[in-house]
Amino acid sequence: MSDVESSGSTSGSTTGGVSPSRRNLLRGMTGAAGLAVVSGGLLSACSSSDDDKKKDNGSGGGSGSVAGSTVTFGSNYSDPGVKAAFAGLTANATAKTQVKVKINTVDHNTFQQNITSYLQGTPDDLFTWFAGYRMQYFAAQGLAEPIDDVWEKIGSNFGPAAKQLSTGLDGHQYLVPIYNYPWVVFYNKSTFASKGYTVPTTWDEYVKLAKKMKGDGLIPLAFADKDGWPALGTFDILNLRINGYDYHIKLMKHEIPWTDQGVNTVFQHWAELMPYVQSGANGRIWQDAAKTLEQKQAGMLFQGTNQVAQQYATDKANLADLDFFVFPTINPKWGQDYMDAPTDGFMLSKKSKNTDAAKAVLEYIGTAAAEQDFLKSDQWDVGLAQGLQVPTYNAIQKKSVQEISKCKAVAQFMDRDSDPAMANAMIPIIQKFIDDPSASNIASLQKSAESQAKAIYS
Repeated sequence: MSDVESSGSTSGSTTGGVSPSRRNLLRGMTGAAGLAVVSGGLLSACSSSDDDKKKDNGSGGGSGSVAGSTVTFGSNYSDPGVKAAFAGLTANATAKTQVKVKINTVDHNTFQQNITSYLQGTPDDLFTWFAGYRMQYFAAQGLAEPIDDVWEKIGSNFGPAAKQLSTGLDGHQYLVPIYNYPWVVFYNKSTFASKGYTVPTTWDEYVKLAKKMKGDGLIPLAFADKDGWPALGTFDILNLRINGYDYHIKLMKHEIPWTDQGVNTVFQHWAELMPYVQSGANGRIWQDAAKTLEQKQAGMLFQGTNQVAQQYATDKANLADLDFFVFPTINPKWGQDYMDAPTDGFMLSKKSKNTDAAKAVLEYIGTAAAEQDFLKSDQWDVGLAQGLQVPTYNAIQKKSVQEISKCKAVAQFMDRDSDPAMANAMIPIIQKFIDDPSASNIASLQKSAESQAKAIYS
């Protein structure tokens, strides 16, 4: 689903359990953050007397059939396109498992903002969530149920990178992944053709193109940050391009201070772009920024395919005109080796009332056939199952697969690679930068970020 990553209260109150040390949680995240390249072997599974725990759900603790039972599925798939695709996926799951699935959909931002209280209260059996640190965080709080037995059945359907992104710091699996998607620079082919624009591959070419677009009466870069999360993606890509993947992940773990010169260089480059960025971004939602591009009032938009292609998909002619390029090179040392390509999936609540039936649903979802059916309706994401054949992929999806596969490592997005509280802290900091990208304000904002990071990661 879309990176509506307003982490909200994900690191808020943690009543009902001991909150894990943020620093301990963040250790070991480098491997989980990258999907394209994962060094070393898989995280080893830890033994536990609770591994085979079954809840009293009326099915005899796994000895009986789950057919005819019902599970509830908490969903943040509130946008129409992916909501329909998810409904189709769960309907197919019911047909295959004979388990009825009741979907409880909540607005995407609201779901994220209330996830902690939701999981601590009376959550659904299953819920939509994100791979990597965002999954590990709630697993470590004891709010998610391990699904190692599910992975014993579906493990051969995925590569080691996908499994590692689904693995908690205790070595157990907690998530079944469904898709990922790249963050890239979108444009309309007709606009580039009519104006004689060429795709930039370097920073200087990118800025030069933005300047040319502005002179041609276009908004060079459509932009929105009312929800707080979209601009996190811009910080990510600039940091990856300027300082590289390892630096980026270390910064997310606060192994590098936010007052570092490398961070300052990121903001300096961003400030260079600001004269070409759509004004009033802090009062605009991403859907309206995408409409500016779709209506050909803007020349480019940096965003995830999960959002932009989904919006374009309502008009086949517009979708056919949509194209993208990966963010240009800034530092030749890193080229275009890295990008954000977040992975989404599904988890089992610790308080599930029907664990066996819920696991049966997850076992179906973790198959290539399930992904293929899901992607018949989802025309913006790309599947993760090995050997997946999706004849319904459009040009954007085919190109997404190609570009992700070229990366040496893939980040998950700031609020998936860092502590949720730190991502929350960075939202207003970046919004203040958008309002005032001056050098003096950048220095002040770096100090603020570092001060908050010290408190969060202590």
